[in-house]
Amino acid sequence: MGRQRRPWAAAAAAAVLLVASCVAAAPLQQQHKHARISGDAGGVLDDNPVGKLKVFVYEMPRKYNQMLLAKDSRCLHHMFAAEIFMHQFLLSSAVRTLDPEEADWFYTPVYTTCDLTPQGFPLPFRAPRIMRSAIKYVATTWPYWNRTEGADHFFLTPHDFGACFHYQEERAMERGILPLLRRATLVQTFGQRNHVCLQDGSITIPPYANPHKMQAHLINPGTPRSIFVYFRGLFYDMGNDPEGGYYARGARASVWENFKDNPLFDISTEHPSTYYEDMQRAIFCLCPLGWAPWSPRLVEAVVFGCIPVIIADDIVLPFADAIPWEQISVFVAERDVPRLDSILTSIPLQDILRKQRLLAGASVKQALLFHQPARPGDAFDQVLNGLARKLPHGKGVFLQPGEKVLDWDAGLESDLKPW
Repeated sequence: MGRQRRPWAAAAAAAVLLVASCVAAAPLQQQHKHARISGDAGGVLDDNPVGKLKVFVYEMPRKYNQMLLAKDSRCLHHMFAAEIFMHQFLLSSAVRTLDPEEADWFYTPVYTTCDLTPQGFPLPFRAPRIMRSAIKYVATTWPYWNRTEGADHFFLTPHDFGACFHYQEERAMERGILPLLRRATLVQTFGQRNHVCLQDGSITIPPYANPHKMQAHLINPGTPRSIFVYFRGLFYDMGNDPEGGYYARGARASVWENFKDNPLFDISTEHPSTYYEDMQRAIFCLCPLGWAPWSPRLVEAVVFGCIPVIIADDIVLPFADAIPWEQISVFVAERDVPRLDSILTSIPLQDILRKQRLLAGASVKQALLFHQPARPGDAFDQVLNGLARKLPHGKGVFLQPGEKVLDWDAGLESDLKPW
């Protein structure tokens, strides 16, 4: 069936493309004089955490980190790699202290997403065993875990559903957060309000997206944004959801069924070599949930100045206390996906231009990237700032002598097996 362009949609799109062609994607390292983000976000993103907290890094046996990495270097490049780069960053960070008695926070470098299947996915049954083993080592080697049962400790848990350690939501919810982590601060990519896999006090971070790779694909800043809506990715996951409807809660399937023939939508399952370049030619980039509500697509969209269209009900976005996502994104409820075309074409041009100008600034881009080496205001600094804002610790952090809160025998029987 041939494509039929609706007159009102064509006119709206033409107007948007004409005006938006004046706004270009900015190089990652370049500063610009663009519209200022209102509120406290601009200042918060630029905060320097040095002097606001001290972190003690446990020296763990190599089997918990370096040996896993040596066994499979793919963990350096996948979207869960923040746990590796955070460790490397902290080892040379000015916030690190070698004296645990003066530490505000304790960090355990354990790479739970680095034990991979042949296809490159973290093994969900191994991750909780690795974490339990690491906590037991810390608790029996140093006195600091036992005085708080982890309440002044933070852990990187960048799995699909955080410390629930599974890529399928139903299985993740059955497991729940690993009981031994109930008092710790979890630094994780997963964030969804009122969900068993997000506990109070967690810090939601962006997934890892390689800054150098994106930098290498920057195109001429004067290139017009000639694509109205762009998306590349799965619409169905027949291997894990053969009956359909469960994957992405049906939102991606709805995008395809409603807009595969719409000329305003450049959507496909193909992942071309020009993927990054295409994002820089697009006005809106769809960021729908998949199995989990988050993906690197959000980071890529922001870096390339493509307005993220976030389709994930109740999502908690990275560094939401510092980044004003409402000013730089468009939120569409999952139930409203069939109206996506009318929603986007009805956005006033001045609102689109303002979002593009804000995206062209450096601070938000920087805040979502784990640079190597680290840069001021990047994702590492945002994690530290998030930890600093939780200080000083409350009265409930330190336990009375002999007081116990956590049950070492709690959890699924399979998770209690030794690693």
